[in-house]
Amino acid sequence: MKKIFYFLPLVILAILAIYLIMGLGRNPQDLPSVLINKPIPAFELAPIKGQTKGLSNLDLLGQVTLVNIFGSWCEACRLEHDLLMKISKNNLVPIYGIDWQEPNNLVGPRWLKRLGNPYTLVGDDPKSRGAIAFGVTKAPESFVIDKNGVIRFKHTGRITENTWNNTVWPIIMDLKKQ
Repeated sequence: MKKIFYFLPLVILAILAIYLIMGLGRNPQDLPSVLINKPIPAFELAPIKGQTKGLSNLDLLGQVTLVNIFGSWCEACRLEHDLLMKISKNNLVPIYGIDWQEPNNLVGPRWLKRLGNPYTLVGDDPKSRGAIAFGVTKAPESFVIDKNGVIRFKHTGRITENTWNNTVWPIIMDLKKQ
């Protein structure tokens, strides 16, 4: 009987380790957003340095849009940037940006000037107000918003050509038909 008490903490530790490993091994893209099929939360962000207009939830009404949360510090954001430029250049969907947690208010605008700006409007989000409104967990994250301002899709991580062609673009096309 005493041997059971010696092994009990070990068994409990093993069970906790299994749960921890399962949780850490989850792909964040598999985690659903609680905001899907709900109106975008109210938010208002100042413009990035050098722009005259910021971004608010009201800017996302009346047309299907893509909202992209990014930061110059984010390597995955850099990797997806060329694709966003291509989408913007081809006028496939208006892209709105939330420049999240820059080290200072000059870094994001310089980054966009150097790489190109695919965004219709960009809001500066140093205090994570916009990111919190969208429930962002990491950058980049992108959201497809319908004409009525309802979040219809969330993608965590960079958008690749494959993701764009097989997931995001078909959703946008379906929403544009409605």
